[in-house]
Amino acid sequence: MALFSKTKLTGSVDGRGVLVAATSSTGTVIHTGPSASAVMDEIWLYGMNTDTTARKLTLQWGGTTSPGDDIEITLNAESGLVLLAPGLMLQGNATPLVVRAFAATANVITIHGYAHRITP
Repeated sequence: MALFSKTKLTGSVDGRGVLVAATSSTGTVIHTGPSASAVMDEIWLYGMNTDTTARKLTLQWGGTTSPGDDIEITLNAESGLVLLAPGLMLQGNATPLVVRAFAATANVITIHGYAHRITP
């Protein structure tokens, strides 16, 4: 039977939101996945934009080199807690996979969330 444990994002301090400071690749670290191949992280992310202008956010899911790694979302002005990642998975890897983010403007988008760590 698998064990599920809810954890804060590794890029978070004390469970607080992660401010996206990066404006290009490689982005701000949001979460680092597990290092054991049998372990999976189910990641839930929510974003908020405190700017008065809509801003584009790019999530780099597990890598930064393939176009398939990028998930692009535009967050409306002064929007809060918009679902960005609905439980997307990262499998453990000897070199852990990392979720990163960058935005069109620094320090106006914050990402909140958590991971369900699934171990066999």
